[in-house]
Amino acid sequence: MKTKLVKRAFKYRFHPTNEQAAELSRTFGCVRKVYNLALEARTVAWFQRQERVNYNATSAMLTQWKKTEELAFLCEVSSVPLQQTLRHLQGAFSNFFEGRAKYPRFKSKKRNRRCAEYTRSAFAYRDGALTLAKMKSPLAIVWSRPLPEGAEPSMVTVSQDSAGRWFVSMLCEDASVSPLPALDTAVGIDAGITTLVTLSTGEKITNPRHERRDRTRLAKAQRVLAKKDKGSRNRDKARIKVAEVHARIADRRRDFLHQLTTRLVRENQTIVIEDLTVRNMVKHKSLARAISDAAWTDMRSMLEYKCAWYGRNLVAIDRWFPSTRLCSACGTVQDKLPLNVREWTCGCGTTHDRDVNAACNILAAGLAVTACGAGVRPQRESSRTGQPAVKQEPLTAK
Repeated sequence: MKTKLVKRAFKYRFHPTNEQAAELSRTFGCVRKVYNLALEARTVAWFQRQERVNYNATSAMLTQWKKTEELAFLCEVSSVPLQQTLRHLQGAFSNFFEGRAKYPRFKSKKRNRRCAEYTRSAFAYRDGALTLAKMKSPLAIVWSRPLPEGAEPSMVTVSQDSAGRWFVSMLCEDASVSPLPALDTAVGIDAGITTLVTLSTGEKITNPRHERRDRTRLAKAQRVLAKKDKGSRNRDKARIKVAEVHARIADRRRDFLHQLTTRLVRENQTIVIEDLTVRNMVKHKSLARAISDAAWTDMRSMLEYKCAWYGRNLVAIDRWFPSTRLCSACGTVQDKLPLNVREWTCGCGTTHDRDVNAACNILAAGLAVTACGAGVRPQRESSRTGQPAVKQEPLTAK
């Protein structure tokens, strides 16, 4: 049986020449302009004429826009990133009409990510040298790790972050990613703030609190930025200083989460987590900053695709499951359990560590979900025909 190759993106920093930087900046601006023009055209067609405009229609519009004197500058950059942004807009509308996302919004020069996507016809990759369309010389890429042996990029995405750093991401088929040997271990994970994750084995992994460690440096940079005149060159320099601190925090957080999730996937066959509504939790005025620093959503995303890569099982239990208040020994549910109570004693005489008990209950609920054949994501209220899977089988301590 032929193994299906995994498509994987490899991201590198590069240092463009002044000519390359100018070309890419023009491309970023044209991509944003075409996206906004197409979104405006589709919005007018829908709200005024109740007409749906698809990708083919916007592609034909792009051809006409290039022929006008006002938008003739669109011909100066590669046409491939412009076509790709129209495809992204089509995907955004598909998600909207199917109820998976809100109505697409216009791209902002200051807020949105600066990026351009090149398909195979718009770049050349030979002997480790990547040359984009409309460029005479290859990019000076910092090869922090090699591409898989014999791999050829099928898609290239060039981006620039708010700190001014340039990145190139190459999508390749990676033959080295294959299912790991099956194990008989399972673990439940309880996410927290002081302790980032507590495992059902009793292990606690402390939250590094990357944002708190650089909070003084960030506050100083923001104070300097607040004193600069708007529109001045000095303000732009100060803004980059603030962005560099944010980038440092994000890089360290991402590196820590990658190490943690890779370890969990390698050591366990089944991983059980809670389906947390982080979007609502960050509205808490006292805990929003700490919850954002913990990056639970990023951790779940990493677990999802790594489990898919390596043949592991990821189970997300219902967000309303009382994992903290449920006694893992006798099954009694406590009425209240304030956040400041870290240890509590059940009526059966068992003393529980709050987080370890929750992780054990999460594991037991996840195994029940697996036994009942439920999916990774909890069912929506509108699609439920009976009780959730976590309630169809009695929980037992593992």
